[in-house]
Amino acid sequence: MSYVSNVTQSNEAWLNNEKTFIVLGQFQDEPVSVQADAISAQLNAALKLGDFKGKTGENRTFYLGGKTIVVTGLGKKDKFDADAARKAAGQACRIAISRKVNNIAIECFGGEEYSQAIGEGVTLGSYQFLDYKTKKKDTFELSSVTVLGGEKDDIQKGATIGSSVCFSRDLGNHPGNTSTPTHLANVAQSIAKEGNMSITVFEREEFTEMGMGGLAGVAQGTDEPPKFIILEYYGAEDKDEKPKVLVGKGLTFDAGGISIKPGASMDEMKYDMCGSATVLGVMHAIASLKPKINVVMIVPSTENLLGAKAYKPGDILTAYNGKTIEVLNTDAEGRLILADGLSYASKHYDPEFILDFATLTGAILFALGHEATGVMGTNNALMDQVKASSKNTGEKVWGFPLWPEYCKQIKSDIADVKNMGAPRQAGSIAAGAFLKEFVGKDIPWIHFDIAGTAWGGKPTSIDPKGSATGWGVRLVLDLLNV
Repeated sequence: MSYVSNVTQSNEAWLNNEKTFIVLGQFQDEPVSVQADAISAQLNAALKLGDFKGKTGENRTFYLGGKTIVVTGLGKKDKFDADAARKAAGQACRIAISRKVNNIAIECFGGEEYSQAIGEGVTLGSYQFLDYKTKKKDTFELSSVTVLGGEKDDIQKGATIGSSVCFSRDLGNHPGNTSTPTHLANVAQSIAKEGNMSITVFEREEFTEMGMGGLAGVAQGTDEPPKFIILEYYGAEDKDEKPKVLVGKGLTFDAGGISIKPGASMDEMKYDMCGSATVLGVMHAIASLKPKINVVMIVPSTENLLGAKAYKPGDILTAYNGKTIEVLNTDAEGRLILADGLSYASKHYDPEFILDFATLTGAILFALGHEATGVMGTNNALMDQVKASSKNTGEKVWGFPLWPEYCKQIKSDIADVKNMGAPRQAGSIAAGAFLKEFVGKDIPWIHFDIAGTAWGGKPTSIDPKGSATGWGVRLVLDLLNV
C-alpha cells in the first residue's frame, strides 16, 4: 500500500512554512488570492497574458526565496464544492509525485469548510499500487503533506477515510493468487482486532451443512477454501439498536465456471471481489473512527472456476432461506453467493437496513458506463438517503426500477427462481430482482451494482489509472454519519 500517511495541519503563512514545495489555488476569473500575495505580480502577469486562467487542472510554477510555488486552477468559484476541493488536493499530490518531491504543503483550497474533503483528496491523490514493483527507479512515494489552514480534526478525519478507500483499492488490486478468500478472512480478523469487533468465519463444511447452497454450489469447482465472513461492530450506546448490515460480494476470481468467460481481459476478474473490498474498507474506517452505531458486515467469498466438481447449467441449488434456484448460467454466480449473505442477514439480525455491493452485471456498463453505480431497492426513504450521500461525496448513483414485470422474469418453471432474466433484456434489473427474493419482506434494502465503477474508469486526480477505485466507501460512511 502506498499513499501519504503523514498528513498534518498548520496555520502558518506559506512563506513561513518549512516546506519548500507549496501548492496554492487560484479561481478562474477571480483576483489573485491573499495566499498568493507574495507572488501576485508574477501571477497577475500570467493571468493578464492568458498564460494561466485558473481553469480546473491547470497549473503554473513560480519561484520565490528558495521555494517552489505551484499555483493550481480551481475553476469557477461559484461551481467549487467539496468534490472540486478533493480533486484539487489530489492534483497537488500528483504534481509532487511527478516531480519527485517528498514533502509538500498545500493550501486548504476553498476554505475550512472543505477540510475533510482536502484530507480525503490528499490520501486518494497520493495512492499508488507498488506492492509488486521490485526496482526502486520505477517507484516514488510522497512522504508528507502539510495543509495550510482548515480544521485540524476534519482534515485528519478526511485522511483516515481516504486511507480506508486506499485500503479497499489494495484489496481489489492484488491478484487472485494473493487476494484469496483466506486473505479476506485474515484482513477481516485484523480489522476486528483493531476495532474491538466480533468476527465469525464459516468454512466450506460448516456453511454447506447450514444450508448455504448458493455459496456451496459456486465453490464446488475450486480447491481454494471458500469462506463466509461476518464482522460485528456494536458501538451504539444501546447495544440492542438495530444494526445496519453491509453485504459484499467476495468473488476473488471469476473464470465463469462451466459457462466460461472469453480469454480476453479475464485477468480483470480479480476485481470481482470489489464489493467485499468496499464493505471491508468501510469497516476499516469504522475501526479507526469508532462511531456510536451498530454495523454488521457479511462477505460470502469463493472463486468461480472449472473443475470436475464444478456446478453446471441446469443444476438446482437451495439457498439459506430455503428457496430453490435453477442455474441457467454459471457465470451469474455473484447473485448466488449474495443470496446466502442476504438470507443470513435477514434471518439473524433484524436489520435497520441492508446494503449490498457487487460487481454484478456487465449490463450495467451498457446502461451507465463507468460514470455511475446502478442502484435499486425496496425503500424510497433509504434510496433518498443514498442519493443525498452520493451528492455529498461525488460518488454518482442512478436508480433502476424493480417493477413486478421485471421480477416475473426471474421466475423458474422448475424451481422457485432462476439466475437469469429474459435474454438481452434489463440484465442488471433482473439481477436485482433475483436478490430481492432473499431479503426479508419488511427490511429496507438497496443493491449497488458497481461493475462499472469499481475499476476501469477514466483516471482522475483521485482515481489512478489501471486500479481499483474503492468506490462506495466514502458514500457509505456519509450515509452512516460516521
